Amino acid sequence: MAIPPSFIQELIARADVVEVVGRYVQLKKAGANYSGLCPFHGEKTPSFSVSPTKQFFHCFGCGKTGNVLTFMMEHTGVGFIDAIKDLAQTFGLQVPEDERSPAERARDAQVKTQQASLTELLAKAANAYKEQLKLSPRAIDYLKNRGLSGDIAFQYGMGYSPEGWRSLASVFPDYDDAQLVTSGLVIEKTDDEHPEAEAKKYDRFRDRIMFPIRNVKGETIGFGGRVLDKGEPKYLNSPETPVFSKGRELYGLFEARSTLQKAGYVLVTEGYMDVVALAQMGFPNAVATLGTACTPDHVQKLFRFTDHVVFSFDGDGAGRRAAIKALAVAIPFATDTRTAKFLTLPPEHDPDSYIREHGADAFRRFVSDATPLSRFLIEAARDGQDLATMEGKSKFASNARPLWSALPQGALKIQLRREIASLMDIAEFELEGLWKAQTPPTYNARPDSNNYNNNSDKRPYDGDNGQNSYKSKKFDGAGRFNKAKDAWNSSAGAAPGLRARSAPASREDRALQILLTDNAAWEQLSQRQHELLCALPAPHGAVFSWLDMQMHEHGAQSWGALSQALMGKSFEGTASKLVNLMPDDIVADPAELGSILREVQRKAISAQMQAAAKAATGDPAEFERYKALAAELKALSS
Repeated sequence: MAIPPSFIQELIARADVVEVVGRYVQLKKAGANYSGLCPFHGEKTPSFSVSPTKQFFHCFGCGKTGNVLTFMMEHTGVGFIDAIKDLAQTFGLQVPEDERSPAERARDAQVKTQQASLTELLAKAANAYKEQLKLSPRAIDYLKNRGLSGDIAFQYGMGYSPEGWRSLASVFPDYDDAQLVTSGLVIEKTDDEHPEAEAKKYDRFRDRIMFPIRNVKGETIGFGGRVLDKGEPKYLNSPETPVFSKGRELYGLFEARSTLQKAGYVLVTEGYMDVVALAQMGFPNAVATLGTACTPDHVQKLFRFTDHVVFSFDGDGAGRRAAIKALAVAIPFATDTRTAKFLTLPPEHDPDSYIREHGADAFRRFVSDATPLSRFLIEAARDGQDLATMEGKSKFASNARPLWSALPQGALKIQLRREIASLMDIAEFELEGLWKAQTPPTYNARPDSNNYNNNSDKRPYDGDNGQNSYKSKKFDGAGRFNKAKDAWNSSAGAAPGLRARSAPASREDRALQILLTDNAAWEQLSQRQHELLCALPAPHGAVFSWLDMQMHEHGAQSWGALSQALMGKSFEGTASKLVNLMPDDIVADPAELGSILREVQRKAISAQMQAAAKAATGDPAEFERYKALAAELKALSS
């Protein structure tokens, strides 16, 4: 029996190693950690340490170390599967058992191979469409007339599909390859009147501007195509395939992700052209749903990248209905730390037409005045109701109740109930009593209702137990440890059996220690810093790149959960060694991480400047690059 890795990772994140170990070992607070007598070997002096920040245990006497699952296995003697079951039972979770036969597992492996093959086909088609765009003056003129530059077309990988019925035959010599149909690039049509006849195959996209749809990893998974002239449908999307589901993907998210932190929000629109037009006008933080209403999967994915989402829909009736649907989807995610706003354009405009007619500044003001979710919820509930009448107030309360009920617990929910009661001219306790007396409605259940962290009776483990305060008595705020010898290198005064801790060998090592044990700090870094860290030589760059993907797919996690995901990776040993060498009573403050990253940036920029200087003698562009890097280095040092 196999258990999905995602469940194991979520289970470790949910479990508090201090709580679990404390059921078997008498623990006492010892600084940032807890200590006790090791349950794995006889000892009289405690050398067994449990870290709430790392979610790890370690014995300095016998060397046993691991996460909460490792402890369960080592202490109780059960196997891996039984340890998971025992731990899951503690939290009232049902273990999803994978009882696939060997044939089924082989089939699943074949699906993964097929998915890789499909993304390769789609990437090849995307490159072909880009080349065709260069050869089509008509397509180029169309984009220019829409105000788009070559740089934007290149950034978003835009292309053109020729008019021919089988143009892709020149790209894929084996045009009869079934994978072309599976990928959505080719349509296979049979003759109902003559089923025995050979099916006809032809290109799905013909004479259209092509917008490649990329997942967060940058893989091409589908396309959107827009007609150049009049024709129907105006937009044509790839069909659902093993690699593409329009209810889960967002156009432009891959391109926008690097700009979201700087912009401070993501702008959700309805169309491909909205996204590229906004990017052209200085709003590269826009994404679009793919010809479908905004789904819970869309919103959940967006909130992994930013805490602020602004929905911008067309100003007509359809846009208004789309906004109401987006409200219903966004409500369950509207915690006290996340915000959603709604931008309603004039009826005659979409984002593309508005920004071209009124300019970027006007659109920016429009965004800043967007309606907060709380106010939009009230407006949606009272739409068409006369609050001057008792009947109107009652209907308003009826409309508001399911929307309000879907909100997560928090200050926003409390304030909204107070506002609803005020608009009804009744006391808040009266509204509360009225709603309690009625059958609770079910409204827009959260998409992760079967997620192992979504349990309203149990608070999910927050990854740091309050220890991750970014405060350190050992650090002076300028990149230096005040008591480095005592904190890192000295074993004086340590309990018998304790091994000395050594300082990290480099700034890159220390940055890894900080970000692996407190990966929420990753989200506070700029995209430029992300790029520099991910571009570092092995093994550091590989670990940072992996951490970046983990953050996008799972959000912040404890080191205990991360260590599980690291298993089998080529850099597992590097990451684990650095974290295990890190004293638990030393945590980083923002100044430390900032100082480290400034030095890493200086080092990287200096290296790039040297390379640019060597190439500048024969390449004016390299000279301009050298000057830009010099300016960046100066700004960093000021």
